[in-house]
Amino acid sequence: MAEALILDSEGVNALANASERGALAIRARAIARVAHERGALVRIPAPVLAEVCRGSRRDAAVNQLLKRDAIRVVALTRETAQRAGALLEKAGLPSRHAVDAFVVSTALEFDSAVIATGDVEDLRRLSASYRQITLMHI
Repeated sequence: MAEALILDSEGVNALANASERGALAIRARAIARVAHERGALVRIPAPVLAEVCRGSRRDAAVNQLLKRDAIRVVALTRETAQRAGALLEKAGLPSRHAVDAFVVSTALEFDSAVIATGDVEDLRRLSASYRQITLMHI
């Protein structure tokens, strides 16, 4: 396995809509640059797209981001989904945090992962017992 940078919806939005995100975009680009320099894989869990894509003109920026060779969307598998459910149970969080749990579950597929997020609090609850996951607030 490898090292990965996992983007949640805030990470995707910050990179895709940089002109609207100001300082968030600067931090997200810096995190992505370090990931590139380290040879880390950049991954977006598929459920994150449900949070950022709405079938409108705004999707164009996300679609441009997804065309980059260095960024891959990770499909939601049964194993990832079931692990996400177990993470929710362990953290005592309701189903409305499912996408956050999918993000953490995806990160657990790698030897080490950095999650670029605007939602550190919930992700910390889900990833607290996993030393291989680092959260980076953007």
